[in-house]
Amino acid sequence: MRLNKAISDTGLCSRREADAMIEQGRVFVNGKKATIGVQVESSDEIRVDGRIIKDRTQDIYIALNKPVGIVSTTENTTKDNIIDYLNFPKRIFPIGRLDKDSEGLILLTNNGDIVNKILRAGNEHEKEYIVTVNKPISDEFVKSMSSGVPILGQVTKKCFVKKESEFVFRIILIQGLNRQIRRMCEHFGYDVVRLQRIRIMNVDLGKLAVGDWRELSDKELKAIFDAIQDSSDGAEKKQSKPKPKQSSKPKRNNEKPATGNSKKTFKSAGKENQKQKREKSSNRRGRGR
Repeated sequence: MRLNKAISDTGLCSRREADAMIEQGRVFVNGKKATIGVQVESSDEIRVDGRIIKDRTQDIYIALNKPVGIVSTTENTTKDNIIDYLNFPKRIFPIGRLDKDSEGLILLTNNGDIVNKILRAGNEHEKEYIVTVNKPISDEFVKSMSSGVPILGQVTKKCFVKKESEFVFRIILIQGLNRQIRRMCEHFGYDVVRLQRIRIMNVDLGKLAVGDWRELSDKELKAIFDAIQDSSDGAEKKQSKPKPKQSSKPKRNNEKPATGNSKKTFKSAGKENQKQKREKSSNRRGRGR
């Protein structure tokens, strides 16, 4: 395991912050000053600022009903960031993002191993939203939204869209492009008035009040880990194309390849053409003499 990941997994800091501490000479492995990229084992003694770091004792999984105005970032220099808002006693970070202008369900954890598996678009984990727009929703709008919309240089994947009322619709996405729903609506001349995420995979927002959080239940965690068990990590293996099978039947003596016959035909035709040219040339010289 890389040293920065080993440090990050304890909940002390992010991998990027761990690299910074390594570069600053604040990290030692088995009494020796560490370098970027070094590999470590579970038996190695890792010290940061003179203190031995320990594995996190317990994984944390939180569901938060994020209010409008809170930014889904761990950057403490960003105003109204989600970490300062929660003021959780241990280091955690959001799984994915939810726009500052949006509200609703967002998950946070201290387990970085599951983040990519949940977020990877190719794994197609569902996220459900309730969206309010500025004008009446037409049947054509619902059909077009669900069929795929050109935004950000690509067409969105087909999705479930259902009209809930005159100005409100429900949408279930399996991808997470930047401000995707807002951009999709804008493409058809609609403005989003309110956007609320109510579900991520099997975790529902339920009756959780805006600004409140809760820990995920054992049942919810089991369903998540079952769902991501076979999820790709983004590294796709290249598979070589299978070679065409050669016929095992023996060739008959009187069978000749078609290409061989073609070559012989062209060769014979060429000789005949050359012979005809020589005869014509000889006739012309005979007449001219």
